[in-house]
Amino acid sequence: MALDQSFVGRTYPPTPSYEVGREKIREFAEAVGDTNPVYVDPEAAKELGHSDVIAPPTFVFSITFKAAGQVIHDPQLGLDYSRVVHGDQKFAYTRPVRAGDRLTVTSTIEAIKSMAGNDILDVRGEVHDESGEHVVTAWTKLVARAAEEA
Repeated sequence: MALDQSFVGRTYPPTPSYEVGREKIREFAEAVGDTNPVYVDPEAAKELGHSDVIAPPTFVFSITFKAAGQVIHDPQLGLDYSRVVHGDQKFAYTRPVRAGDRLTVTSTIEAIKSMAGNDILDVRGEVHDESGEHVVTAWTKLVARAAEEA
């Protein structure tokens, strides 16, 4: 059954604050194989004008996808998560994520489409720091595959 179009525009409450740690940044950079020293060396980051180490661009996915869980598990939306695959991801940064940031995410359903029996859900995550300043916007596209005929 297609997802309800009336959910387009629905915004969910901001997440609790997530504190970005140097070690989490280092672990993420290692996991994705990015050896840029600004991710692990505070002095290298300061040489480029940053106050501390910064996170790789895709680091924020770990918190925006968790925030999208509010959407995914909204019982009124009725999304069958067992059929969901990740379709696309993009980011628009105001500034890099830095160690010490305390970030919150507000998720909004931007679009719901049905194509070939699949439901396609676009979720926008607005990430702000502890002072309320915008850091990054992340867009996640989720595809709920059509149920296979028996």
